[in-house]
Amino acid sequence: MSRLAGRFAALAREGRAGLVTYVMAGDPDAATTAKILEGLPAAGADVIELGMPFSDPMADGPAIQAAGLRALAAGMTLKGTLALVRGFRAKDDATPIVLMGYFNVVFAYGVEAFMRDARDAGVDGLIIVDLPPEESAEAAPQARAQGLDLIRLATPTSDDKRLPKVLEGASGFLYYVSVLGVTGTRSIDERAAGDAVARLRKHTRLPIAVGFGIKTPEAAAAIARVADAAVVGTALVQAIAGSLTPEGKAGADTPARALDLVRALAAGVRGARTDAKATAR
Repeated sequence: MSRLAGRFAALAREGRAGLVTYVMAGDPDAATTAKILEGLPAAGADVIELGMPFSDPMADGPAIQAAGLRALAAGMTLKGTLALVRGFRAKDDATPIVLMGYFNVVFAYGVEAFMRDARDAGVDGLIIVDLPPEESAEAAPQARAQGLDLIRLATPTSDDKRLPKVLEGASGFLYYVSVLGVTGTRSIDERAAGDAVARLRKHTRLPIAVGFGIKTPEAAAAIARVADAAVVGTALVQAIAGSLTPEGKAGADTPARALDLVRALAAGVRGARTDAKATAR
C-alpha cells in the first residue's frame, strides 16, 4: 500500500478528514523550508504538498507566484526540491509528500529521470496542474512505472461527461479545485463544495480533497465535514511571507508562524465531524 493510500485509510478508520498543507520549496530559502517541513506532521499536517518553483505559474495567484519567485531568487531548483524531500525522509518515513507544479520543469529535467529521482527521494505523488489527461501520455506511464500516484484535478466545470476522462489513470486522491480562477483570490463556497463532493463521489472511490479558497480553521472545518481532506496553500504561504524581513529573508519566527497556523487549521479539521455530531444531538 502506498503512503497516500495508507494515510487516507487511516483517516477513514479514525472517522475524520485530513489536512493537506502546501509550501513552496525554497521559500524564502532551503533551510527554512526544511525546518517547516520537519515540523508539519507534528503540527497536524496529514499530507504535504511541496511546490516546485517555476517562473510562470499560470494557475497561481499573487501570493504563490511571489513565493516561487523568492525561491528561485534564493537558488532553488528541482534537484534542490528533491533534496528537501530526501532530508525530510531521513526523519519521517510515514507522512506522504506530493510535488505540485508545472510540466515545464519536469520536461526540462527529463521525464524519465525525474520520475526515477522523485521515487528515490521519497516522493509519493504528483500534481501537474498544466497536464490534462489528453496530454499526459509521456508522463503518466513513467509515473506509474515508478509507483508514483498521479493526482488529477477536477473543477466546477468538470461535468459528468468530462469526469471519466479526468479520472482515467488517476490515483492517490482526487483534488477538487473549488473555485474558478487562480489560487488565493476567492474564498470557498462551502455549500457548493459539499454539493460538488457528493457529485464526484458518484464517479470515483478515490478520496476527495478540496482546495483553493480555504483560509481559516472554520473554512477548513466546514470542508472536513463533507470531503476526505481540506487543502490549504495560500494562507500558509501568506503566513510565511508575513514573517519575512523587509529584505525578504526569513525572520526568527518564520517556521513558528507557519506551524502555528497549521496547528489552528488542524484543530478545525480534526474537530469538524465531532462538533457536527454533537450539534446534531
